[in-house]
Amino acid sequence: MTFETAQAWLHDHAPDLRVIQVEQSTATVGEAAAALGVTPSRIAKTLAMKVRDQIFLVVASGVARIDNGKCRERFGAAPRFLDTETTFALTGHPVGGVCPFGLATPLPVYLDRSLEPFELIYPAAGSLTSSVEVTPARLFDLVATDWVDVCRVPEEVAEQG
Repeated sequence: MTFETAQAWLHDHAPDLRVIQVEQSTATVGEAAAALGVTPSRIAKTLAMKVRDQIFLVVASGVARIDNGKCRERFGAAPRFLDTETTFALTGHPVGGVCPFGLATPLPVYLDRSLEPFELIYPAAGSLTSSVEVTPARLFDLVATDWVDVCRVPEEVAEQG
């Protein structure tokens, strides 16, 4: 799986989207922002989480942090992040390249409202050196189950956009 699976999924479902391959790592928010020449807030990180028996993905701004209180309110309990091996087994993508495209296992995908202010965002595309340029609305139409408000964003960073 990994990049090839995500690329095949994007080819079939969104051939108009620009997949960006770079030489340097995009595995962390900071690395991705530097490689793509955008602010960290525009990096759309995909988090693999579990609340009780429910496993799902949350795509959020790179500067956002999961808020346990908001998660409890939305999902009924505080979340746990999946470990590296479980994340890879369920998504087919390595940590640092996890994305909502071409998943090995169908999972609910929630977009956090921290993505809404941006015209373009950059989620990973299944590898440690690939990304996709997409609008939040288009990403929602392609993969999302629902919008959620489960993160907090530092105010000074959010204003930088």
